[in-house]
Formats: sequence, C-alpha cells, structure tokens
Amino acid sequence: MTTHSDIFRIFASIITSKLEEMCIYNLSMWFYEQAVAVASLRNPKAKQWRNGRRNIFERMRSEIETSDKIIWVHAASLGEFEQGRPIIERLKELQPDVRILLTFFSPSGYEIRKNYSGADYIYYLPIDRASYARRFLDIVRPAAAVFIKYEFWHNYLTELRNRDIPTYVVSAIFRRDSIFFRPWGGAWRKALRSFTTLYVQKGYSQELLHELGFDNVVVAGDTRFDRVAAIARAARQIPTIERFKGSAPLFVAGSTWGPDEELLIELINDNPSIRFVVAPHEMNEERITKLINAIDGGAIRYTTCDESTDLSHKQVLILDTVGILSSVYGYADWSYIGGGFGVGIHNTLEAATFGLPIAFGPKYHKFKEACDMVDIGVATSIESSEELKAWFAPLRDDKMLLMNLRNKAKAYTEENCGATELITREILSKI
Repeated sequence: MTTHSDIFRIFASIITSKLEEMCIYNLSMWFYEQAVAVASLRNPKAKQWRNGRRNIFERMRSEIETSDKIIWVHAASLGEFEQGRPIIERLKELQPDVRILLTFFSPSGYEIRKNYSGADYIYYLPIDRASYARRFLDIVRPAAAVFIKYEFWHNYLTELRNRDIPTYVVSAIFRRDSIFFRPWGGAWRKALRSFTTLYVQKGYSQELLHELGFDNVVVAGDTRFDRVAAIARAARQIPTIERFKGSAPLFVAGSTWGPDEELLIELINDNPSIRFVVAPHEMNEERITKLINAIDGGAIRYTTCDESTDLSHKQVLILDTVGILSSVYGYADWSYIGGGFGVGIHNTLEAATFGLPIAFGPKYHKFKEACDMVDIGVATSIESSEELKAWFAPLRDDKMLLMNLRNKAKAYTEENCGATELITREILSKI
C-alpha cells in the first residue's frame, strides 16, 4: 500500500534532480500540505492526516512538561512502529524516568496506536517545513531522536544537527538504486550526516554507506526479531484454539488474501485429517463466506464460538478477529503467510519464532528475513496449488524432516536477536 510519505518521496525525488534542491524541497512541502487539504474534502485518510495535525503545537505545548527528559521516536506508520516498539519498551525498562514522545506520519499508524501505553506522548509529525521543525523541537527539547527504518526529513534532521541532539536511524536498509547513491542525491546524502549512528540491518547497507564516506554505521540487525521473541514469551493460552486443535496437527495460515485462499482451499480439502486456522488479512464478509462454503470438512468462525460450541467436527477455524494471531502460531505445526500474490508478504517472523516451516507467494524478495529463510530451507515460495501441496506433503509425512526445519526456524530467530539491547545502550549513554 502506498503511503502519503511514499508519494511525497517520489515527487520530491523527481523535482530535486533538476532544480535548487532545498528551495524546491521546501516548496514541495508547502504544495503537498495544500494538496492534502484539498484531498481531505473527499478522502477519509487525508482528512485524518490533516485533522490530526490541527493545532498540534498548542496541544503539545499544553501537554508536555518542561522538566521532562524526552527521547523522541518517529515511525512512518504501523510497520515501522512494530520495529521501534522493542526500543521504546527497553528504554523505559532501563531508564524509567525517561519520557517517550512517539510521532507518526501516517494515519494508519497513529490511529491504531494513539493509545499505546508504552509512550508518554503520541502525536502526528508536523509536515517537514523549516519553521515547523524549529517549533517542534523548541517544545519537545529531546535529549535524543530515533527514526525507525527510514523517513529522512531534511528540516528536522538539519535542526537536530544544529542543536547537537544525538540522532539515530535504526533497522535501516539501503539499496544501490535509492536516491542517496544517485548523482542528484546530494541533499539526501547531506541529510544522512545528521545521524550520530546509522544502525542498519545488514552488511550490504554498511558497504554502500562506506562508499559515501560514512564510518558511523553499525550492523545491528532488525529489532523485529526482539519484538517477536517477546511476543513468543508472552503468548496467550486460547481455550477455543486448544479445543479446536485437540490432538490433531494444526496448520495456520496468517494474513491471507483472496489468491492465497484459493490455493489453501485445495490443500485443506486434500488433507481432511489436518486442522486449519485461516486468518484473513481483512474481514471481507464475501470472502469469508466463500471460504466457509468451499471447505468440505466444515468451517466455523472464531467469533461465533463460545465454551459450549462443538468444534470436534470442524476442519477449519476462520480467525475473524484481531490481536491473537501471534499466539495462535504457538499451537501450529506448519504455517502459510499471505500477501505474496499482492503487494508483498506479511510478517513471517511471528511464525518463525515458534519454529514453524513457512510457505508464501512469490513476492517476498524485498524482505530480508524471508530471503534468509528461503536460503536456509525454512521457508518456500510457491506460485500454485500444486507447488503448495508438493511443499506440504513431505513435511506432513516425515516427522524428522519437520523437526529439523522447526529447529532451524527457531534457531534463526534466536540468533538474530540483540539489536534492541545494542541500540538502547548507546542511546542512553549519550543523554
């Protein structure tokens, strides 16, 4: 899904290649703000974006205590928040007197996490105009600033550098074709010089940045590994899932879309002795009804179940609720992750941390952890129902093979933990 910030970066990248970079950058910010104002008359997301920033400086000034020691954490949207969440929570554990100020650019992050208890203050980030950046930092006075994965806002970064505020980007990924490595990317390269340390996910990003003269780059890995490890430790017992599974093996398909479900229907009907949980990414009533009607062995919705519901004659449980999928993986023997026939696969790490072999569609190459797991044999990309059945059959029939892959998946997630501790220790040492 294309976000507001994605659209802006494309727009800004084009125009700054030909004209005076910072002047045009700031002008494009103004035009972008006006465009959102016009769009908000018809587009609900644009309306949230605009309304959420209305009177924001007055609200911040009235709510933020001048005596607070604040660490500012910025996430573009919900996915970046999940990467930053382990850092936020570890900072609070190590130094409880620190106040966390969390900002989002996108409504899809802010509106879902505006009541997150781990942060003391949560706001939309005012758009990146120079005067706004100064006003924001005058009010917040952060002891440190942390940007999650990307969102390299020129004016905020420049103002942070001018004020000598320690600034970090974490879980970052850089690619050769990004604007930083283009001849016209001078202003964007300058923005990177504001960071005290750039924490990247892999060595290739470090090598690229070294080519630009950056020696303050640390390969720390991805903080999401720490997040999913914490999720696994805190996994809930779910009585309905326990009763549904019984003594049968369980296959969990998470965050599925229509094309994923088409393949899964054939797999389900070919394996009547296996229990399946299917968790659609969106609660589309038409798709859920179609899925239930297509299952030979019977299907039931999770939200219709209570303690008296007889689940013994149902092969499929449709997880038509949110917030429990990560715990449901803990009951599974195999997993399928949806999205690979659309914009890209969803979270594979939640399944891997429970030691599950994983299948998903072909659009996975932008996700390092998915590529890693394919390389070590823990995950498999499939493009048809025949390929899905060919992947599943040996894992169903060979218990030693299944156990070997489960151990590999678990080991992979455990070996990649630790980024959060490394990053938080440095941040706290500088404030």
